[in-house]
Amino acid sequence: MTFIATEPIGSIPRPAYLQQAMQAFQKNEIPQTELSRLFAQATRETIVQLEATGSPVISDGEQSKPSFVTYPLHGSANLAAGGVVIPFADGHTRQLPQLIAGPFKYEQYAADYLIEAKKYTALPVKQAVISASAMSLLYPAEGIPGYSQQQFIADLLDQAEADIRKCFDAGAYNVQIDFTEARLALKLDPSKGLLSQFIDLNNQVFDRFTAAERSRIGVHTCPGGDHDSTHSADVPYTELLPLFFKLHAGNFYLEYAGEQDKKTVLQSIKENIGENQKVFLGVIDVLNPRIETPEEVRDLLVEASEYIPVAQLGSTDDCGFSPFADDVSTAREIAFEKIKARIQGTKLAEAKVK
Repeated sequence: MTFIATEPIGSIPRPAYLQQAMQAFQKNEIPQTELSRLFAQATRETIVQLEATGSPVISDGEQSKPSFVTYPLHGSANLAAGGVVIPFADGHTRQLPQLIAGPFKYEQYAADYLIEAKKYTALPVKQAVISASAMSLLYPAEGIPGYSQQQFIADLLDQAEADIRKCFDAGAYNVQIDFTEARLALKLDPSKGLLSQFIDLNNQVFDRFTAAERSRIGVHTCPGGDHDSTHSADVPYTELLPLFFKLHAGNFYLEYAGEQDKKTVLQSIKENIGENQKVFLGVIDVLNPRIETPEEVRDLLVEASEYIPVAQLGSTDDCGFSPFADDVSTAREIAFEKIKARIQGTKLAEAKVK
């Protein structure tokens, strides 16, 4: 029987009690010990519910991450407000902090989340980490006295490598780099110069790993997904994919269910995918509360198999369901039902494709 791999992307909406506790902690109404206890409880409950969907690969649902971007920075004294602003289509924005002094160092590594998650499951656990290119946006355009951009990049590459390597050392099934700024880079710079810089920077990290290790490193891209809005869905996917597949990674997790012109996307994948690369197509639209049917998922994958060799095809969700901790736009119960539909639909596709 044909096998089609299926994996989650990352974040699951936090339970209401955790949302309330995080708000209470910000107001100094509960101690860190209580918040940590609830983080562990939510992580355990999330993993149990993911296992109940039949998911063959587990994540921690990013229950204790402040966001998929900023987790390495929590507690850093070298940061200040006022960094790069990311505008979303519905009018809301997210703003990164900016670095004000060197050296650049992660305060927390993603392996810490992985180690906690592995306490609660015997299934393979994947771990998401932030891209070096996203972290490069922290360095201010005006520079930092006594800490050059060249030195910052050298430190950044070391930290990004360590983030991945620590995950492997802690037993990660694979590591997924979140590169959601890829499509946004084309919006900011249609000449593709910025995207090329981002890809080169990420490749400098990937090239520090062996070919076997790179086969377990994946890259996720989407047009953003926050409060049911995007930051770059208006950028044609076909502008991104020829450069995207130049990343020296083994797995590629692509937002797809939310795309309007799917056949053009499939054709671009066919033209650009390398023989040792695998594509996990997003078959679940995380911005739409409607729960897909397994048959709809099956049909997306069957059509995709006409363009992508089945051995190089997998399924996933378009994005995390709650990449920022305060995003409650999707109900937790709906997220799990959507994941279940992905898993069931992938099994249906396995029985239909050859």
